[in-house]
Amino acid sequence: MNPFQVTPNTLAEEIHEFNSKLAKGFETLSNLDEIDVGVSEKEPVYKEDNLVLYHFKARTKKQNSVPLLIVYALVNRPYMADLQDGRSMIQGLLDEGLDVYLIDWGYPDSADKFLTLDDYINGYIDRCVDVICEKHKRKNINILGICQGGAFSLCYTSLHQEKVKNLITTVTPVDFHTKHDLLSNMVRKIDIDLVVDTLGNIPGDMLNMAFLSLKPYSLMGQKYVDLVNILDDEKKALNFLRMEKWIFDSPDQAGEAYREFLKQFYQENGLVKSTVKIGNDIVDLGKIEIPILNIYALHDHLVPPDSSKALEGCVSSKDYQALEFPGGHIGIYVSGKAQKMIPPSVAKWLSERT
Repeated sequence: MNPFQVTPNTLAEEIHEFNSKLAKGFETLSNLDEIDVGVSEKEPVYKEDNLVLYHFKARTKKQNSVPLLIVYALVNRPYMADLQDGRSMIQGLLDEGLDVYLIDWGYPDSADKFLTLDDYINGYIDRCVDVICEKHKRKNINILGICQGGAFSLCYTSLHQEKVKNLITTVTPVDFHTKHDLLSNMVRKIDIDLVVDTLGNIPGDMLNMAFLSLKPYSLMGQKYVDLVNILDDEKKALNFLRMEKWIFDSPDQAGEAYREFLKQFYQENGLVKSTVKIGNDIVDLGKIEIPILNIYALHDHLVPPDSSKALEGCVSSKDYQALEFPGGHIGIYVSGKAQKMIPPSVAKWLSERT
């Protein structure tokens, strides 16, 4: 008998099994408490507008003497880097003895629609760096940029290199016109001016749907079918729901900054062409001479490896190191493999340069 042949009996068995799992799943979901995210203890040390600069409580007695500032993307929320116990990049960095700060951009409102990249990079980021430098009586700090936050960190370092001792970029787009960049190919065909002039701030839900549409089968269909197979396990169900909470927790984007970023970075590929203008300054990556650790994900569908790897040919740093993570854009922060690889590698690299 063909093992793939569907008979009335096998079909009935599969339907019964599926319904049993679904019923058990409803029972599991009804018993779950509130979905908790952001596991590491922290305190706000600086606030401005919607921004909050957090300082995480140390988890070791001995710490690296140079504080590390994490610059997250404007899209989605930064608790992805601290999602749950045992699957938290921030927890891992703290366990490695790093003194960690993080910028939480908050949720832009209608009053923020005229914020520009100059406001974010030469304004907010620079003032956060100054706060940390003053607190630690230092002239410079280490910076770790995540995705779009990595692109911001590169711009900031180019313009304020004297304040950055070492730079780590993770899944950071640099060349926005690589062959397999699905997101870039989509964005390059959009009239950004029309979108911003019509909407003002860009709805986070609209952007989220664009990201999901890059892999519609796996991200919008198959994962919910597969969910039935794990719903009887409370721990796995909680893990799934934490990810869902993060995925759909999408802040709106300040209109003018969105316009500038998409036009200068995605459409004009200005970061590698040295044409990006932040305020009155031109971002020239060739000016960057400090040590750089560039971490990219081999199976990243949002920031293809070639886009990140292009950084090496753009900077002047003689101390440049690349690290390939064998996973995807999100897995680099939450997977078990990432916890064993990324924080220890970052901590070791920084300790050798402190």
